[in-house]
Amino acid sequence: MRFFLLLLCSSYTLLSVSQSVDTLGRATAIHTMDDRLETNLDKNLDSLLHLWYVGHAQERNENLTNIDADTSNLIPEFSDSVYIDRLSKIPSLVDLTYNQIVKRYIEVYSQKRRDQVEAMLGLTHYYFPVFDAIFDYHNVPNELKYMSIIESALNPRAYSRARAVGIWQFMYGTGKFYGLTINSYVDERRDPIKATHAACRFVKDLYEIYGDWTLVIAAYNCGPGNVNKAIRRSGGKRNYWDIYYFLPRETRGHVPAFIAAVYIMHYYIEHNLYPKQVSLPIPSDTIMINDELHLEQVADVLQIPIEKLRDMNPQYRLDIVPGHQQPYALRLPLDKSMAFIDLQDSIFAYRDSVYFNPDDAIQAPKVASYSYDAPPSDKYDLLHYTVKSGDNLGFIADWYDVGVSDLRRWNNIYRNLIRSGQRLKIYIHKSKVDKYRDINDMTFAEKQKMAGVIVEPKPVESNLSDGEFTYYTVKRGDTLWDIAKLYPGVTDTDIMQWNDIRSAGNIRPGDRIKIKKLE
Repeated sequence: MRFFLLLLCSSYTLLSVSQSVDTLGRATAIHTMDDRLETNLDKNLDSLLHLWYVGHAQERNENLTNIDADTSNLIPEFSDSVYIDRLSKIPSLVDLTYNQIVKRYIEVYSQKRRDQVEAMLGLTHYYFPVFDAIFDYHNVPNELKYMSIIESALNPRAYSRARAVGIWQFMYGTGKFYGLTINSYVDERRDPIKATHAACRFVKDLYEIYGDWTLVIAAYNCGPGNVNKAIRRSGGKRNYWDIYYFLPRETRGHVPAFIAAVYIMHYYIEHNLYPKQVSLPIPSDTIMINDELHLEQVADVLQIPIEKLRDMNPQYRLDIVPGHQQPYALRLPLDKSMAFIDLQDSIFAYRDSVYFNPDDAIQAPKVASYSYDAPPSDKYDLLHYTVKSGDNLGFIADWYDVGVSDLRRWNNIYRNLIRSGQRLKIYIHKSKVDKYRDINDMTFAEKQKMAGVIVEPKPVESNLSDGEFTYYTVKRGDTLWDIAKLYPGVTDTDIMQWNDIRSAGNIRPGDRIKIKKLE
């Protein structure tokens, strides 16, 4: 385990400073942060603004808006003695050393980037209760949760120059080693819960090596190999401030930034900083998914903004939960979890042929392409036909007096597989175009009559007149189950029979659904 950890290198921090150190290992002077590193810190905080739920945050927490308007916009400044006293009162197993480097980071959080810090404070109400429970489970010091602030500013989609990903900024190899699934569909480095479990296991392994939480924070950032080199070059010293100058430049500011983050999370009110209310629902629930599911299916049926659903489930790269491979968790607002259970069949059936077309599962190379097999344009015109429910290639070929093999060739159709809504290309001789031009707008009976086939009325409707039906126009997000609930005594199966609908997912916004009037 230790040998492997020496090879692992987690994320590379975006912070760095320059300072001088006395013989006691304490900072005695500080130079300004270089422009490049300060720009990187700003970029890390600015990444919050690209999140949908931060963009929809209320300006300030309603519980904290009763402050004096004359003082709410002031930016207080405090003496070193105040900072030292406040840090000493924070219960922490990590040494919260104060010096001018730490002060510089406190100023960045409390003065320069106030809007972003207020957004981050709002996110702590959503994430930190989850982190607290996980840290307690692993028996890891609670204050290490503030590492997530300096790693990613609590952005689950954070992506560093070193290709570290997620709130806890795991590199690919480290994430895989600690059991995170990373593939084309799922990246659990972006899953706040699973990544936090992995981060706890990682820091516990690092603590076994160093026995010092400050060195653990440094090693988490640059890897234990770099910390071990710094210890050797310093003559074996194991105090963070003793090895400060021997650490990689990108890591030197990591611990001071952590101390500043701990400070600002405890004393933000004293700096007139107030959490913004983010739109992520704090009460939430988890549903295990055992089949393929697209987030848009859930969003449309349950009427949840798709952006909110994505923010609650950032681990799904393509908005697809690949539950057919193994069970995966879907996080939902608490008030929607029971609705998901009640409407589960409708959700999975909703536009399933669009999101997961079964015809794509098994295909063979096409023998020919219509681009090479289209009849000459000087003799033939191109018409289009939109496939309706109940159509097949045999019917369509009869209506247009063409061969089934021609339809397959012109439209790259394998075997006889077509689907409702598919637009087919049909080539008709110029001398006969007028005869077939309006077929696409005809009823099934009219098309069959044109082909010489008389359609007998269905027995179940032979004694029904238009007056015995009412009509409903399908709206976006409707399912047959939803529509049936609007009419007492009607089931979704009844609607499918009355309208010759073969699958519950074969309805689209704008469709006119026929509902029999019941006594």
